[in-house]
Amino acid sequence: MESDATKGRGPGGQGAKGESAKGEGYEDRCRRRLRLASRSPRRYELLARIGIDCEAIDAPIEEIRRAGEAPRDFVERMAREKALAGLEALGALIAGENSLALAPLLAADTAVVLDDRVLGKPRDIDQAKEMLQALSGRMHRVLSAVAVIADRCEPPRIRISESRVWFEEIPAFECEDYGASREGLDKAGAYSIQGRAAIFISRLDGSYSGVMGLPLFETAQLLREVGFLPAR
Repeated sequence: MESDATKGRGPGGQGAKGESAKGEGYEDRCRRRLRLASRSPRRYELLARIGIDCEAIDAPIEEIRRAGEAPRDFVERMAREKALAGLEALGALIAGENSLALAPLLAADTAVVLDDRVLGKPRDIDQAKEMLQALSGRMHRVLSAVAVIADRCEPPRIRISESRVWFEEIPAFECEDYGASREGLDKAGAYSIQGRAAIFISRLDGSYSGVMGLPLFETAQLLREVGFLPAR
């Protein structure tokens, strides 16, 4: 990772050409590789779309909903726990006082909610088909929570995106075909909005990127708050 020092920026925030840290460009900020506590290729891809390079950190946690836990509380807790697990996984890499300020850590969690039932990732093709059949002809919610840590002494900052998605009636043979494609096996709710399942969606009210797994509007808000992206 290229530090401010290697770019000729002194302690007063002045670079080789005299620009201030406040005036640092978007691309300069994005050269600092964000730490992403996720192995999700979709989240990596979404961040790349807005010019942010990432260092992926593997920090798995148990994703178990507590008895009586509201879906919104569940996704918020999952994002928080993933961020804290990622922070722990960094270990010696965060020994430097300003290491997180230069490259914050981001985690996210997404849940598909049908009524009060949280649909996670299907364990196999049969369960994927069951989930699609349950979603067929119904409206469901997609909750995506984003957590950012920029200071080890502060709790994660969290934002949540909520979207509503309507599926058309899906014929049984299409549920069979889609399940057999295995496309939805690693996706909450057993479907991928950016994949073949797009033909099932008759209406979306909310964030496309949130349904995909990382709401970019909320993500950018958090990254501005911690100074990774320039304030508006």
